[in-house]
Amino acid sequence: MGAVNTLVITGYGTNSHLETAHAARLAGADRADVVHFSDIVAARVRLEDYHFLVFPGGFLDGDDLGAAQTASLRWRYLKDDAGTPLLQSLTRFLDDGKLVLGICNGFQLLVKLGVLPALDNARFERQVSLSHNDSARYEDRWVRLLPNKNSPCVFTRGLDMLAMPVRHGEGKLVTRDAATLQRLQEENLIALQYADPATGRPTEAYPLNPNGSPLGIAGLTDPSGRVLGLMPHPEAFHHVTNHPAWTRGEVDAPGTMLFVNAVNYLRGL
Repeated sequence: MGAVNTLVITGYGTNSHLETAHAARLAGADRADVVHFSDIVAARVRLEDYHFLVFPGGFLDGDDLGAAQTASLRWRYLKDDAGTPLLQSLTRFLDDGKLVLGICNGFQLLVKLGVLPALDNARFERQVSLSHNDSARYEDRWVRLLPNKNSPCVFTRGLDMLAMPVRHGEGKLVTRDAATLQRLQEENLIALQYADPATGRPTEAYPLNPNGSPLGIAGLTDPSGRVLGLMPHPEAFHHVTNHPAWTRGEVDAPGTMLFVNAVNYLRGL
């Protein structure tokens, strides 16, 4: 592939779209356009012109009906001004082998819409969700993440322990039944887990796991490995000085490594 064009969707409460586009540019994307959702609906911007689609963090519609619930209904039922259902455009984007990343509120959108985890390749069927943190409070802290080396996820290939900040109130993964949780583990769709840096193992213990997600789940991928959703914010760690311990030299690989892997994958590297 030649140019790698990244599309970052903004509007209705996103608040980290500029940092997300910046992270994509740092990772080597040729373009990283921040586009309001209304421009997608007006057909002024087309998904097919891009290779990497990112749903950034924020508070879509103020989380009034639950995090990203209203946004998921927009994507599910609206048509653009050319008469094409948005869901059809998104389906074509996924079928063309392109990449999708959902960060925090964007992750909440992907699970509410049913793009993740897509067990049995059943897209747009809600199989999991994200609920209130066990602490019953908004969590704003740095965490350590352990990538699953057996996962098909293209974003996490070759990566070791990562540090990223979290800032969310609804980050606990919940599944529709115990069998679904078991399948996420057995099929290696758990791409990232909250980890204890002392042991290097996944943890459910607070505050290392800030929301109480079972199995320490911090991020999910789909069976293709081309879709990733995670609660922590990789775009918020794009430079060494973002890390709270940078003056002590205790710095992990930046969150932009997820973006680097995405761009390299699209270039066939």
